[in-house]
Amino acid sequence: MPKPIGEITRGTTGHNRLRRADRWIAGVHGRLLRGANRPLVVDLGYGASHTTTLEMFLRLRGVCPSVEVVGIEIDPARVAAAKPYERPGLSFALGGFELPVDRPPLVIRAFNVLRQYGEAEAWGYWAMLRERVAPDGVIVEGTCSEVGHRAVWAALDRSGPRTLTLSARFDGFTRPSDLAERLPKTLIHRNVPGEPIHAFLRDFDHAWAVNAPLGSYGSRQRWIASAETLAGTWPVAEHPPSGGRSRWRLGEITLPWSAITPR
Repeated sequence: MPKPIGEITRGTTGHNRLRRADRWIAGVHGRLLRGANRPLVVDLGYGASHTTTLEMFLRLRGVCPSVEVVGIEIDPARVAAAKPYERPGLSFALGGFELPVDRPPLVIRAFNVLRQYGEAEAWGYWAMLRERVAPDGVIVEGTCSEVGHRAVWAALDRSGPRTLTLSARFDGFTRPSDLAERLPKTLIHRNVPGEPIHAFLRDFDHAWAVNAPLGSYGSRQRWIASAETLAGTWPVAEHPPSGGRSRWRLGEITLPWSAITPR
């Protein structure tokens, strides 16, 4: 068997750490999964525990009972430890970015995997995954905090990155720009004056401050109002499935990648 492509990560994980990304995949791409014949989802680099892959499987089965999930890890010991938790529709395999699966996956989730690589390497692995995803599929790549209260992810298809989503628990930050530390590797070093992502986070902080009086009704209302304020100057998603109040009330905001493409 060829050597898996990639490097072993720290493997830190835990219960519910990736619930925000799972909820977004189920809500935004549930129809994509239900409309496919034998939909396959890959959880790439699930870490030292099978937990987040199993949770993803259970959540996606709730919106698509026929979905199959394969957790892929580059560390043989981690794969061996996960094998006892396999069940119909859920399996674990040794591998890396080459994705050792029998057909192109409709969804690839890769969280906290590219954080250890350089920006140029991250772009390269994005290109590799884009070649392996199904023609109408999606790659969800990002990072999150240790307990999952802050998360940012990019969604890509075969043509390239399409959207960026910021998601946070309302008591998990002081101001929206706190999420900058969780930007994907392709953006995290671009959060400097003159770059679009820096301007967006600056304007998000401003919208958050302007809508501070709504905090008396709860942080959820303040977040929703801030998203509405941002929509006046930024092309944030305002309609389902990826935008609008139904997503904003969950502590999410999504905008097209074209709005924050690095210069």
